[in-house]
Amino acid sequence: MGPAGSLARRLLAWQLMIVFALLGCVAAFSIVHTGVVFRDTEGRKLLAVAENVAATPGVRAALGSTDRDSLPTFAESARGLSGADAVIITDAQGRVLASPDPSGPGTALPLGASTARDGRAWVGEVDGRLAAHVPVIGDPLPPAPTPSAGQTRVIGIVAVTEAMPGFWEGIANSPRTVLALLMIATVLGVAGSFLVASRVKRQTLGLEPREITGLIEHREALLHGIKEGVIAMDRHHRVTLVNDRARELLALPSGCVGVAVDDLDVNERLRDVLAGRAEGTDQIVLRAGRVLVLNRLPVRAGGRPIGAVATLRDRTELAALREELAASSRTTDTLRAQAHEFTNRLHTIAGLIELGEYDQARQYVDLVSRAHDDWYDQVTARIGDPAVAALLIAKASLAAERGIGVRLAPATHLDQVDERLSADLVTVVGNLVDNALDALAGEEGDWVEIDIHADPDAVVVVMRDSGPGVAPEIATEVFRRGFTTKAAQHGQRGLGLALTRQICVRRGGSVDVRNSAGAEFTAILPT
Repeated sequence: MGPAGSLARRLLAWQLMIVFALLGCVAAFSIVHTGVVFRDTEGRKLLAVAENVAATPGVRAALGSTDRDSLPTFAESARGLSGADAVIITDAQGRVLASPDPSGPGTALPLGASTARDGRAWVGEVDGRLAAHVPVIGDPLPPAPTPSAGQTRVIGIVAVTEAMPGFWEGIANSPRTVLALLMIATVLGVAGSFLVASRVKRQTLGLEPREITGLIEHREALLHGIKEGVIAMDRHHRVTLVNDRARELLALPSGCVGVAVDDLDVNERLRDVLAGRAEGTDQIVLRAGRVLVLNRLPVRAGGRPIGAVATLRDRTELAALREELAASSRTTDTLRAQAHEFTNRLHTIAGLIELGEYDQARQYVDLVSRAHDDWYDQVTARIGDPAVAALLIAKASLAAERGIGVRLAPATHLDQVDERLSADLVTVVGNLVDNALDALAGEEGDWVEIDIHADPDAVVVVMRDSGPGVAPEIATEVFRRGFTTKAAQHGQRGLGLALTRQICVRRGGSVDVRNSAGAEFTAILPT
């Protein structure tokens, strides 16, 4: 996808790079060219002025005597005629004797790499200024009759200096340079624009701006028009797109785009699925009273991950229908268990009568009647809510068929409650009883103990069994992920315990599990 940032920022960055490269080339070319031209032409001019002053008889005479008052006149005259910035005359040691600067006489002249002291003329830069140094040659010392190379006597130095031109001044004085720079700018601008256009074309897959706009509009209409929820995330798990259906199913605010998945106000299970920490297809999550099925698909481009897309389907109605079917199935199983138990008892009674064991038949009928009546009396005496009492009586028959004993805890007591709480209690108690019965193998001595009692502000349901308990590593997963150990053995995810937790949390309560000679589930439903 190229560098990070919007297309406008990238285009601006590339254009600025071209501009800065152009300015750099212009500056470098101008400085180099102007410096070379100035040193060549102006250096010869300054050298000629210095040579003329050094060859003036009056200057040589003044430097060769002690009367040097005429030197400033020669220097100023030469400066005025040549237009140089400064004409300076020094003695053989380089002390200034004449200078346009009033504070100059008596100071040492900066010579740099000058060869004037050795009797040779020199042109170069000294302290950022162009300078020409010419030695003033005096008469040879006696007894030499004529001057020679070995007898050259430097009696002074004439220095002519001029300031180096500024950048813009050099360009203004060099029209050919300006034309060359314009040509360079044109070539760089065209080449840079071509490169930027080619790069943008590659990044937009050859689409024109109008085509890109139409594609985005079509995509937006498509995503917001489908019935399934769609949520897209980048490689950093930030939300990049949410269609209307996904926002509705997940109860997300309108400003969720750009927010990290872990910062969304959703449960941990949903965050794990969206971030890819929970793998698998058709992941079941609970959100805002809905049962949702999520599928997350990683998205790759050029072999590297660039994000993921998750689709959501609402399975609340399907789950409700399945729960109704399960309730009907449980009712059928209960009736079948009661019918099977009743048939066995009738066969026993009929056999005793055929054998003539009338006293045994009467005692057997009394025993069966007392056992049924005892459980019925216990439930009706302690449970005042008809729906919950009927559920417990039916579940006892189902447990009896499996060879599992059911009993009420001594503290069990519940008065009649309102319809909504009664419906929630039936769901919670039914799921917990079924979960306990599924955990037992029906061996001799297996039992389930039910404890239902009302606190001042809540109804507490405690379900204990004699089974193996719940493994510590899934003690919290069993509610968060919504699976039962029986379903997990087949790679499936159940909803019974998850719905139990959802009901408790919706009412402001909780449900948890611990091991105490078996599993002990505690559900709290505030009134």
